[in-house]
Amino acid sequence: MKKLFIAAFIFVSTFTTNTFAEVKMGIILGFTGPIESLTPAMAASAELAFKEASDSGSLLGGETISVVRADSTCVDSAAATAAAEGLIAQGVVAIMGADCSGVTGAIASNVAVPNGIVMISPSATSPGLTELADKGLFFRTAPSDKRGGQVLADATKGKKIKTIAITYTNNDYGKGLADMYKIGLASHGIKVTTELAHEDGKADYSSEVATLAAAGGDALAVLGYLDQGGKGIIQAALDSGAFDTFVLGDGMVGQSLADAFGKDLKSSVATRPGSTGKGAQIFAKVAGAVNIDPDAPYTASSYDAGALLVLAMQAGGSADRASIAKNVMDVANSPGTKIYPGELKKGLDLLAEGKKIDYEGASDVTFTKEGDATGSFLEQVVKNGKFETTKQR
Repeated sequence: MKKLFIAAFIFVSTFTTNTFAEVKMGIILGFTGPIESLTPAMAASAELAFKEASDSGSLLGGETISVVRADSTCVDSAAATAAAEGLIAQGVVAIMGADCSGVTGAIASNVAVPNGIVMISPSATSPGLTELADKGLFFRTAPSDKRGGQVLADATKGKKIKTIAITYTNNDYGKGLADMYKIGLASHGIKVTTELAHEDGKADYSSEVATLAAAGGDALAVLGYLDQGGKGIIQAALDSGAFDTFVLGDGMVGQSLADAFGKDLKSSVATRPGSTGKGAQIFAKVAGAVNIDPDAPYTASSYDAGALLVLAMQAGGSADRASIAKNVMDVANSPGTKIYPGELKKGLDLLAEGKKIDYEGASDVTFTKEGDATGSFLEQVVKNGKFETTKQR
């Protein structure tokens, strides 16, 4: 009951006050739970896009946006569903989120689709979400783990790892990424010594690490969450000396992990969605100007999710839910003037004139017909106390 109460807690943040109407946008992310160190920057990035549109004076002739936040918990689908229902009760016209794959699927199926609400997730990567019966209402600006697993396998090969043990968080995200990762490893002839699911929320992971160590391997792949079981697995592995090289999925990438282990991760490698292209470079300046770390995981994709919602609204000339749904794909993929971070007023003005735009954003946005981002990935290592990018894949 306590967790449900926390998850259902919502609050409104209004950016500007004027005589025009306000449009309510929902943000649902895991403000508590296994990725809680990541979500403040993600929410702030989406709110940056909403504020930019509000301050432009160009959104639907002068309307502004107010934000209603809700807590997905990342892992509790019942609590996340209740929190999303709270957003609907508040009258939001669209939702930026959710974050983790399991709760995202639950919210989409149980709340968003029945209510005709568009959801754009900046971080839900499970391959299973591609097949969601979403009626064209679900999009994601982070690419699927179908590609992410192969990229992680490519990075593993790049470290000259021949054998590897795998542990994953026991949910849709962890299992989906593990399955795709194994396919990628097989393509490189890398042997998986063992595969073990782990549960989040435990105080001690020494027994799991003992099982993994018994199977051996040049490295341990940890496909979990940086503020929960994944962190515990690494701690137990280092304490026992079982492994000193780790391959980390995107859910493990964040400053809190680098702060916790520092130089102990110097021989490890990680991958996460991201870009080093023109849009990413512009976003670095736009986000940095308001003290948002542009290199934090999923900040770029969160800004893009928010931007796409306001641009889709403008393209249809309405804050109507159905109109937003109809226009998301068009503003993202149509031939037209390319729009980058900090250029939302330009995009809004062009759309008001009936012209086409191609929103590139911070993460080189392009959607497949299912609403998945094609996306790119960053290969990263821990150096000088933080995750640093070594290449884009």
